[in-house]
Amino acid sequence: MGYRRSVTSDNQPPEFAPRDLWRDDIVLREAVAREGAEGFADRISTYARLAGDTLYALSFDAHRDRPRLRTHDRFGTRIDRVDFHPNYHALMQAAIEHGVAGLSWREPVPGAHVARAALSYLHHQVEPGTSCPLTMTHAALPALRRAPALAEWAQKAAAPHYDPRDVPIADKHGVTLGMGMTEKQGGSDVRANTTHAQALEGDEYALTGHKWFFSAPMSDGFLVLAQAPGGLTCFLLPRRLADGSKNAFTLMRLKDKLGDWSNASSEVEFQSARATRVGDEGRGIATILDMVMLTRLDCMLGSAAEMRMALAQALHHARHRMAFGKLLADQPLMRNVLADLAIESEAALALSMRVARAVDAAEGDPREAAFARIATAIGKYWICKRAPAFVNEAQECLGGNGYVEESLLPRLYRQAPLNSIWEGSGNIQCLDVLRALHREPETGEAFFAELGEGLHPALDAAIARLRTMLRAPEEASARLLVEHMALALQASILLRTNAAIAPLFCESRLDAKHGLAFGTLPVDDAAFESILSRAL
Repeated sequence: MGYRRSVTSDNQPPEFAPRDLWRDDIVLREAVAREGAEGFADRISTYARLAGDTLYALSFDAHRDRPRLRTHDRFGTRIDRVDFHPNYHALMQAAIEHGVAGLSWREPVPGAHVARAALSYLHHQVEPGTSCPLTMTHAALPALRRAPALAEWAQKAAAPHYDPRDVPIADKHGVTLGMGMTEKQGGSDVRANTTHAQALEGDEYALTGHKWFFSAPMSDGFLVLAQAPGGLTCFLLPRRLADGSKNAFTLMRLKDKLGDWSNASSEVEFQSARATRVGDEGRGIATILDMVMLTRLDCMLGSAAEMRMALAQALHHARHRMAFGKLLADQPLMRNVLADLAIESEAALALSMRVARAVDAAEGDPREAAFARIATAIGKYWICKRAPAFVNEAQECLGGNGYVEESLLPRLYRQAPLNSIWEGSGNIQCLDVLRALHREPETGEAFFAELGEGLHPALDAAIARLRTMLRAPEEASARLLVEHMALALQASILLRTNAAIAPLFCESRLDAKHGLAFGTLPVDDAAFESILSRAL
């Protein structure tokens, strides 16, 4: 057997951690090598050991003790400060020092985006809340680098230094960034934003209005959208001005969220808050496009990470728990469930890391840029949509233990819906796929080039169905179209890499030999054994 089966005297599994998240994850190791980041393997493995031990332990209190808003100090001065558990800051420091936010910008060599994706995937497995400011800091760099006046911000956002002090950036070696795009009247329709930007001198403006979701409000700066004289425009709004004074905004309240408890999200009002223009007036949407692609990739990685950790917890439990005279891991129906989850998890990571490689190569390769443009929306829709049901199935593997807060599963379950909502809900992603296919035909060409033909009969049939569907795509059926596109992409990647799960993936996902629930694979005991041995 490729893994250890055992049972304790009280029929309870041992603690899951400490665990080496690199050594135990063959799928991740193969993806890192396959997608061009093998030169970073030592650094990734170092962070994997840290994540599976120290950071895993820190994460529990970081979630139990939620952030608290302090509007005033004891003298009655408005401070708009958010207090976090010390573990939150320890997690942020570890992540930033190891490159989760800045590696791909600090070391712009081939494979850097793939390596950073692997680091993000590892971090999110054990602490998803801090992934929000880490992702936003990482994604903001392309926009900041286009504004010469913001060179210091760009340099310090990429730096491997975390400094949680509420001071101007001149006093810091590293900074973090948040975002404020949506408003209460518009939501995803950011063109309906009403926040007003009054031009001052040069690239400086005064912003007046509100944001309904103002993420990571203790960040040093925030990318926001506002209506300038020339139309919707992107701005960098600092928390502290150069003279040390607090910028003119008010945190109204923190959001009481379903999950993501370690991280704060807020509502904010601007009262002529100072901000620097990023990009041209009226080009706010275009300015943030690169940022959106990067945050969508991290949504994919985050959901894949949640699947991976839920699978690992379920497998660990099943290999140490007896029921009806056998270990759960040896029960035929449980093996079907676990193998099905393992297939889904591997397919999610394979697609996410392939997209990371496309992002890595996009600047010098038009085909990879076109593929990244459409694949981020496809993957963001499908992988994030699969995560909640996946985590719930893993909870069932643990039974009542999976519903108790002392395990990690309730936290993962609360977290699982977030990525399907953040950075555009499922409908937004599907509409974006239709828009890309219509306005940027090179994205469709890149998509079909990626699929290839002759890899498997089920994939060839899926490709033929897709070509028929795309002759006259309709908005009302866009979700079905994007689902088929995602499954075909996952199948093609798995087949080209000779993944052991590829034939069963095609048979179950493309040939429709699969029910609506997990655990409905065509029975293949030899395949199940291979899949489960590989999975953890």
